[in-house]
Amino acid sequence: MKIRAFFGNIAIAILSAFIAVIVYSNYFQDKISNTPDSEVQKQRALDLLEDSSKVNYSQIPTKGEVFDFTEAAERSIHAVVHVTSKYNLESEDYYKSPIYNWLFGETYRQQSVSFGSGVIISEDGYIVTNYHVVEESDEIQVVLNDKRTFTAELVGTDPSTDIALLKLESTNLPYISFGNSDILKVGEWVLAVGNPFNLTSTVTAGIVSAKARNINILRDQSNYPIESYIQTDAAVNKGNSGGALVDLKGELVGINSAIISPSGSYSGYSFAIPINLVKKVVDDIMKYGEVQRAVLGVTIKNINSEIAEKYNLDKIEGILIIGVSKDGAAKDAGIKEGDVILKINNIKVNSMAELTEQIGKYSPGDKVYVTIKRDNKRKQFDVLLRNMHGNTKIVKAE
Repeated sequence: MKIRAFFGNIAIAILSAFIAVIVYSNYFQDKISNTPDSEVQKQRALDLLEDSSKVNYSQIPTKGEVFDFTEAAERSIHAVVHVTSKYNLESEDYYKSPIYNWLFGETYRQQSVSFGSGVIISEDGYIVTNYHVVEESDEIQVVLNDKRTFTAELVGTDPSTDIALLKLESTNLPYISFGNSDILKVGEWVLAVGNPFNLTSTVTAGIVSAKARNINILRDQSNYPIESYIQTDAAVNKGNSGGALVDLKGELVGINSAIISPSGSYSGYSFAIPINLVKKVVDDIMKYGEVQRAVLGVTIKNINSEIAEKYNLDKIEGILIIGVSKDGAAKDAGIKEGDVILKINNIKVNSMAELTEQIGKYSPGDKVYVTIKRDNKRKQFDVLLRNMHGNTKIVKAE
């Protein structure tokens, strides 16, 4: 039995060794033969690196929301133009006497040049810019983002909102679609696109810092200024005037117009005209050559804690009416002195700037629904707006 067991163990050992040789030759040897050499490994590494460059990082999940500005920049940058205004100014260095003119011809004129930005709003060449960019200019040149140069026609201006409309003789131009400035929220990301310091096609980013800002800069150029700016902290400098303020969809929500700065350069505050107001101005200039300005016919005052206590108001909200025009739209609708305006067409107004912005979007003859608080109770009035002459006639530029 011991001899049989001995030879049995030997047979098992030989069989196991044979099986091990077969497995090694058919598996491990094959695996070794399939291991890439150093050159193959290098190529695979390069291929992997190339593939990684194609990764869409915007789809990589993160703990917070990632904002991508590239699409908005691409949609807007080609529609923002460089505007050059040329002025012929009489030189004070030369005599202006009839004898001098007889000897040397007309009084010597010295040319002055200013720069700004503009936004193409239609494929057939309409451009919005600031009034102060082209004010009293003798010639306006526009350079597109693709370097093409045009001489622009000044279609019309509105000093009250600091808006001017230009026209190029061209077609199939890139343009920016209008957004909705009424639904723009404080804290929302926006891009400013323009040509600061003659640096063309510059994009900066910031957030909406405030809305309905009145900074009293239009008083010298208009008797009826409408200031209700979108305030942002996107960097804006000289040359950005007339450029675009766009949201993350690349839609136009404002026209950059001003900065507040002790140095004259950007220091954290920039201001844009809301596009809903701009749209109304542009439409009027296109149709009539002049803006059809509507008025409510009231004298108003912002409400603070002192005013609220004096008039026994239950809450600090809206705008107080301290006077009503004799033949104005508000009086005819039944609105009285001492009423508080809360909403215009269901949009809340809590400052004089907000109210002038909302009324500025309408024309004489338009009907608006005004929500009033009287004796701390809400009432609604239908008001037929009028012009400054007390009627609803259309005024056309001569």
